[in-house]
Amino acid sequence: MSGDGLISLLDKSTSIKVSSTLEKATGKKNLIDKSPETCWTSQQGLPQFIQLGFENPVVPKRFSITFQGGFVGTRCNLLATTGEKEWRALCTVYPEDVNRQQIFDIIPTHSEMLSRGVSSLKLVFEDSSDFFGRITVYDLSLEGLLP
Repeated sequence: MSGDGLISLLDKSTSIKVSSTLEKATGKKNLIDKSPETCWTSQQGLPQFIQLGFENPVVPKRFSITFQGGFVGTRCNLLATTGEKEWRALCTVYPEDVNRQQIFDIIPTHSEMLSRGVSSLKLVFEDSSDFFGRITVYDLSLEGLLP
């Protein structure tokens, strides 16, 4: 737990789906394994996404992501659902084309969006610093609260 009361929302029970995977060695399991040696790499083409599903509702407050420079999702829309099939926009962030961890506070465009918690989150990478639209992520973390 961090000093601000936030807890990690990602664990073995979190379901992870991705839009595509370049090869088996760069699969989705590498997103949250905390190893600097492994990564997820998408195939070419935009948009690409990472979707997280939770057993119980969560209130996401902050996420961090570490890209490989040159393969950065430079515009990322964060979408959420509360169990219905309809995705609603939470916020948009603009990661830099760098090799270091980047931290983003989740400030929803509509404050009521997080009042009861969400059951799924989707990071949709609309733009990439790679000419072919590939995305490479070495680490993803998500912190927040339980409603």
